[in-house]
Parts: sequence; structure tokens; C-alpha cells
Amino acid sequence: MSLTHVLAVVHVTDVDAGRRWYATLFGRPEGNNPMPTLVEWQVLPGAWVQVFLDPDRAGTDELNFAVDDLDRHVRELRARGLEPGDIVDASNGVRLSRMPDPDGNVVTLIGGFRVVY
Repeated sequence: MSLTHVLAVVHVTDVDAGRRWYATLFGRPEGNNPMPTLVEWQVLPGAWVQVFLDPDRAGTDELNFAVDDLDRHVRELRARGLEPGDIVDASNGVRLSRMPDPDGNVVTLIGGFRVVY
């Protein structure tokens, strides 16, 4: 198997509310709106976050994003009006900040992430 893309799906109860919140998270509007029930952002080459209308599954998803400077990202998100949680130590130098989207899906920012520990 040879993968060409990874698509992470976040289920929401309201696509427009999800669009606004994730646009604030990513600091830009969606890059694609292929259907009325789906908006998506390319976050890395070949990696997309899709916000999809599915009220029955909304609030059950988690997204983890490894970032280069956790403190700076948390400050920037707070300046944009989002409410990332306090930064906590995990282990091996890894630090985390978690926040829910409007439906309760959890977005975690990870500082100090590395492929091998």
C-alpha cells in the first residue's frame, strides 16, 4: 500500500460554526468546500483536516497537532479568541495543551514531539 494523503475527519453539528472555529484555529479560511456538509484545510502537504456534518458523531473526535513552539501557539490562539488549556508536562520533555471545539471534539497541541523517544 502506498498512501498519498491522510484525511482526518472532525464531526460537527453545524458546518458553519465548525468552519468559523477551525478557521480561527488555523488562522485562515478553509481551502476547499467540496460539498455543503464538508469544509477542509490542508495542514501539511498531503494532510487534510475535514470538518464534516454528522450530528450523531459530533463531539467524539480528537486531533493532535505537533507544533514547533507550544508556548507561542497557545499565545496566538488566545489572541484569536480561542481558549487552549493550560500547558501540562506529559513525559520525556513532551508538553500538551488541549481545547474543545464547539461540539466537544478535542484538539491537542503537542510541544516537544519527536518520532523516536
